[in-house]
Order: sequence, then structure tokens, then C-alpha cells
Amino acid sequence: MRRYKMNQLFIRPALLLAFLSINALAVSAQTDLNRSINGLQSRYNRITSLSADFAQVHIDRGQREKRESGHVLLKKPGKMKWKYTSPEPKLFISDGKYLYEYADADNYATRSSVADSEDLRAPFAFLLGQGNLRQEFRRIEFSKESPIRAGNKVLRLLPRRLQDFEELLIEFDPANYEMSRLSVVRSSDERSDFLFSNIKENVSAPSVEFVFKAPPGVEVRDN
Repeated sequence: MRRYKMNQLFIRPALLLAFLSINALAVSAQTDLNRSINGLQSRYNRITSLSADFAQVHIDRGQREKRESGHVLLKKPGKMKWKYTSPEPKLFISDGKYLYEYADADNYATRSSVADSEDLRAPFAFLLGQGNLRQEFRRIEFSKESPIRAGNKVLRLLPRRLQDFEELLIEFDPANYEMSRLSVVRSSDERSDFLFSNIKENVSAPSVEFVFKAPPGVEVRDN
């Protein structure tokens, strides 16, 4: 009987200590998450424009991989200019209201409303808009997916409203909250990863940069 009571005296404090340790880890993880969300929100609230080189890796439902690269210019609110240089010249421009896409090999360009667009680059308009991460996404957590760059962290964001994607992954440097990758996941077997380098913030970005001018003989078709 005495041995049983002694075991109880040992086990109960041990269980309490284990519970407190687990709870402390959970609180620490939540604090880290909140710090990361606030850091990203604060950094991109201060940015009015951004330019970068990018590499895009798209995997479709057939698990086929397509790689493209080029230069991007973004400006609040919602203006984008993606100039693809490899494997073929292509231009994608948004003036905040319409999206235009044109490839040099085509004799036409397409135009669609930003509100109705299903393009995988559309989420970038939000990142340089006036949105609030906690308001736009119903769930934000650290992703189980490993970062591409050592030392970085990855957030997983699930949209609050019905979107053309299931989730976003944002990889960032926890030291300064600079984003180095944004992944748009449309389904379990289709996604696009955008990897950035040579990032420059608050660069000159006159509005004329986001006006699409069709080359002579090129027809603009509404999508």
C-alpha cells in the first residue's frame, strides 16, 4: 500500500509537468504563428510596389511539369505585369480591372475581368492590395511542407470565401518577413509555385506600365 501511494505521489506531478510542458509548447507555437502573420501583414502594408525575377513551376492534373521564368512588376492596388522570357516570350498585364494575356506566337490577346479571373497569378493582387490576412483567410497555420530555402518558414492559408484555389503557401524569411515563394494549390494534384529572386520594393512603377497596348494586327478577345 505504501509503495502504491509513493507511486501516486510521483506519477501525478510527472503528469502535471508533462501537461504544462505541452501547453507551453502550444502557446509558444501560437505566439510564433501570430508573430509571423503580423510580420507579413505589416511588411506588405508598407510596400507600394515590387519588382522581382521569378521562376514558375506548374504541375497539372496529369502530373506534367512546366517551367517558365521572367520578370514581374507589382503595384498597389492590384496592378501586375508579368513579362515571361523563357521558354517563350509572353506578357500578362492587369490594370486592376482587367487581365490581359498575350504570347508573341499568337495573333490575338485575351481580356478578362479581374473579378471573374481563374488565373493562378490573381492571388498576387491581394498581397499588394488592401486586404487583411486574418479577414481573407479562414485558417492560417504553419505548413508541414518543408521550405525551399534553409531557415525559411512556410504558412498555409485557406481562403474564407470560395476561390479558384484551395490554399496558398507563403514561404518567407522569419528575420525580415520577405516572401521568397508563393504556391497556389488548386487541388491535390495541381499547383503553381512562384519562386522569387532579386526582389526590390517600392520601385518606380508608373501606371503606363500596366496598360496593355496590342501590337499592330493583334485582336483583343474577351474571355
